[in-house]
Amino acid sequence: MTLPSIHAFATILLTIGTFWLFATGKLRIELVSMMVIGILALGFYFFPLETGEGFTGMAIAFGGFGHEALVAICCLMILGRGLVVTGALEPAGRFLARLWRANKPLGMLCSLVIAAGLSMVVNDTPVMVLTLPILLNLATRVGVPASKTLMPVNCAILIGGMATTIGTSTNLLVTSIAADLGLPRFSVFHFADIALMAGVIALPYLWFVMPRLLPSNSSAASGSSRLFEAALFIVPQSTVVGTPTSELEKRIGHELKITSVIRPDFMEYGAQAVSKLEPGDLVRVEGTMAHLREASEDLKAPLAHPTVLETLRSLRDDPADDDDDVVAELVVGADSPLTGQSIKSAQIADRYGVVAIGLHRPNRTLFAEPHHSADEVLELGDVVLVQGTAQRLRAMELGESALVLEGAAEMPRSGKASVAMAIMAAVVFLASFKLMPISIAALGGSIAMIATGCIRFDRIGRALSAQVIVLVAASIALGRALMETGAAGWLGEIFAVVLQPLPAAAVLAAMMLFATLLTNFASNTAAAAVCTPIAVSLAKTLGIPAEPLVLAVLFGANLCYATPFAYQTNILIMSAGGYEFRDYLRAGAPLVVIMIVSLSVLLVLRYNL
Repeated sequence: MTLPSIHAFATILLTIGTFWLFATGKLRIELVSMMVIGILALGFYFFPLETGEGFTGMAIAFGGFGHEALVAICCLMILGRGLVVTGALEPAGRFLARLWRANKPLGMLCSLVIAAGLSMVVNDTPVMVLTLPILLNLATRVGVPASKTLMPVNCAILIGGMATTIGTSTNLLVTSIAADLGLPRFSVFHFADIALMAGVIALPYLWFVMPRLLPSNSSAASGSSRLFEAALFIVPQSTVVGTPTSELEKRIGHELKITSVIRPDFMEYGAQAVSKLEPGDLVRVEGTMAHLREASEDLKAPLAHPTVLETLRSLRDDPADDDDDVVAELVVGADSPLTGQSIKSAQIADRYGVVAIGLHRPNRTLFAEPHHSADEVLELGDVVLVQGTAQRLRAMELGESALVLEGAAEMPRSGKASVAMAIMAAVVFLASFKLMPISIAALGGSIAMIATGCIRFDRIGRALSAQVIVLVAASIALGRALMETGAAGWLGEIFAVVLQPLPAAAVLAAMMLFATLLTNFASNTAAAAVCTPIAVSLAKTLGIPAEPLVLAVLFGANLCYATPFAYQTNILIMSAGGYEFRDYLRAGAPLVVIMIVSLSVLLVLRYNL
């Protein structure tokens, strides 16, 4: 066996150093990624790499930024953001809430299956971002600690994302590098059957065993939510028109308390005294901001008078005020002119374009006496729940010497939800049947999201992650450097010598295990970029098909369950679930073993190795 060239040896050292920095966390991921690109660029500039096509060193260093995989990843992040801001995925959350109240084990099973299904067509991170508040709310509603559900659902999301080429950025990276190395392009669902069968094998562990291995940590934030007195305005489009208040109570559950119903003739009735709800009825309720929003969206009953909302919508004709609505909590301060005034007399809707939808009064039992929050005189320390654009809320905050609390919730553009779903479905359809490459389909879908108003152009930055962009660019550059310098071929020869006596299943398992170890202690994208060219080189050396080895790398790079820094969704749930490092290792390591064994056997059967 010949020794590696100077370029190959230097690239191997750079790869080892990169993994060490990722694993130790001594430097930020994006800084390490930029350092890798800079070192490759400077190294190839002063010590040019000569290949059969000429001097390609600089193209290797900077080629990742123009790679179609990065374009596809960015566009998919935009598409995922479009689904989130339009509320297209929120019906799934409301369905899960009702299901958990009826049957907890069945609710857990459906949570796992729905989360895995969504992550097959939407990037893992947006799915987890949407699922996290749902699971935290479920913890308070059904009495199950969030720590028992967050990690199993996160693992289900990762398994679902592993099943398609668009499920994770890692999949796109592996398939793109493999295509660059001469393999045929994979369709969206090319390997979905293998991943889903392994997921079915792992499902009992996620459903029954993993929750028992996790601590019972309650969410600290869940018990501090303020209760607001508010009103649901029944309009002709409301889903509870013609139903009694008893049916309404079943729909909204125990999270909201119905106190009375006010009819259009201004007569007020008890919660049980109305046989049928009619358009124009005003249902007075008490609950948290999250529960009020959920009930309003589920029942299609606005939290403010329709005429007031129509006035606010007319303000959108002003281009300078073209912004999304948010719901925020506004505290009345000591010097606020609002003190001593009612919400109605303060005329905040006319003066600021902001509508008050709820009132919280500390140290007093709400609804102790019959009154309407709009007529209630505001006092020092009262918290008013308001809806409006961020710009108008800031104007009101300054004008009324009030304080907008952190944690404002962006109102979804629900009118665009069906459009966003249709665009996403079209992207998946075009890419699935190879009518066009994923990068082009995703780019077209992103343009359609912006053109139809599902996501605003000036909000694209919220969808894109600079960390992911530089990490993917650096990973592509490092993978290309390993291949072009001959480092991958040299490492492949070493693997071939070690693995040659082993059966095909063991070879696949070893390659998958190698990628898994790099993923859990470094970066999944970097592990994929490094292992993919090695897998192709190893396949040529052993004389076996390259595709199963590439899939072994793809699957291994997705088995990031055993450490918190293996994937960004792992970090996302860490504080919410109160997890420690040992929780990931104790609950995630057995799942890694189950998946490696299952996937290796399924690959052997699929390719007759």
